[in-house]
Amino acid sequence: MSQTFASLAIRNYRIYALGAIVSNVGTWMGRVGQDWVVLTELTDHSASALGIVTGLQFLPMLLLAPWTGAVTDRYPKRLLLLVTQALLGLTALVGGLLVITGTAQLWHFYTLALMTGIATAFDNPARQTFVSEMVPRERLANAVALNSASFNLGRLVGPAVAGVMIAAIGTGPTLLANALTFAAVILALTMLTASELTPAPRVTGRGSALEGLRYVRGRPDIVLVLILIFVLGTFGMNFQITIALMATQVFGKGSEEYGLLGSIMAVGSLSAALLAARRGTPRLRVLLLSLVGFTAAAAAAALSPTYWTFAVALAFCGLTALTTMTTANAMVQMRTDPEMRGRVMALYMAIFFGGTPLGAPIIGWVGDVLGARWTIGIGALAVGLTLVAVSFWLARHENVQVSYSSQRRPRVRVSTAPTHDLPEAAR
Repeated sequence: MSQTFASLAIRNYRIYALGAIVSNVGTWMGRVGQDWVVLTELTDHSASALGIVTGLQFLPMLLLAPWTGAVTDRYPKRLLLLVTQALLGLTALVGGLLVITGTAQLWHFYTLALMTGIATAFDNPARQTFVSEMVPRERLANAVALNSASFNLGRLVGPAVAGVMIAAIGTGPTLLANALTFAAVILALTMLTASELTPAPRVTGRGSALEGLRYVRGRPDIVLVLILIFVLGTFGMNFQITIALMATQVFGKGSEEYGLLGSIMAVGSLSAALLAARRGTPRLRVLLLSLVGFTAAAAAAALSPTYWTFAVALAFCGLTALTTMTTANAMVQMRTDPEMRGRVMALYMAIFFGGTPLGAPIIGWVGDVLGARWTIGIGALAVGLTLVAVSFWLARHENVQVSYSSQRRPRVRVSTAPTHDLPEAAR
């Protein structure tokens, strides 16, 4: 088997990945369906309402992170995933039934978004860290990248399928189809061979949640990654809002063209995930370079004069954003002690996705006041300015020099003197 798909040689991971692909397709169908209901059926293209729905969906990740991480480190991850996947399927089922019966109201979708967010707050750290129980350490980076590839394969197929289904049979059946796909992950989890899993050491003790925060505070290499991920997630990764606004307000397109944009962006994301699967140890220089590329791609998307130039820019946004996410995820997991991994990854997910409740309403307000293009432009500005600040901080406080050059191909050169606080992060 090729290096790109090395983790699929492991039976447990192969079964899990197959179920995840089906569920990921459904998840993206559900997201497109939810956004289309809120934007066109429950409101008159309200960017603020869409921002509130998105914010409520991610708010629990921010508020519950210390506890969800502690639960992940304390209980069997496979059991947690069975519970969370069942709850997520139930919320999708309720949303579909409300739309089909014609009883859906905006507050219903606010409530469902919040309930989905609570279940996801427990699901994400369990799902992220469960990978390390299925594959050996030397294949962890590969498995993380393949997980991202699976997610973005769903992102590639799901929006396009949702666009066609919404146009043909409506949003209600589309949401119900998403509910059915959660059965694929539940079935896969029940088929895994328990004796071939390598569970991380289970943690006990009431103070375990706070221990995760103290652990991260003493790790500047992890803190640096979290800062970069926070800015990207809060201001740069609100494409759930920005694509909908650009498609409808700027380019005057319908549901099929809107779904197509999500698929085009996923082409870049899927390419990045497969490239990441071939890389070995994740490096800070790759993280910085991908953020430089994202800044340029997001600026190009905000300034795009036509639907198709916007689509091309989105593909590069997907490529660079996913490179950032897979690199950061693998860096944090591989540098964290196994018994702390659940709490650290819960904090990671809280910072990345939990910034959305802060950013989404702001992005929605910007869209209403300044126009749809600024919802993307503000992300390019925020990430670009953060990169400049981080580069100066590394050079002045951690004896790390970051230089950006673009001769034959773009490169980020990171040089560092020996330092106790940054043993691996800047190499």
